[in-house]
Amino acid sequence: MTGLLNVLEVLFLLAVVGGLAMWSVPAGLILAGVLGVVAVEREQARRKGAKT
Repeated sequence: MTGLLNVLEVLFLLAVVGGLAMWSVPAGLILAGVLGVVAVEREQARRKGAKT
């Protein structure tokens, strides 16, 4: 079930970033960069939590 939720989250974010990029390319790129950083931080926190 967690895998399905991750896929849905990614598809939703792609739709939001794609829609924003159709309106304003620089804003889409900025949002994509911020979301990329958030995704990396979440994954690092998940891995750090699993080690302890």
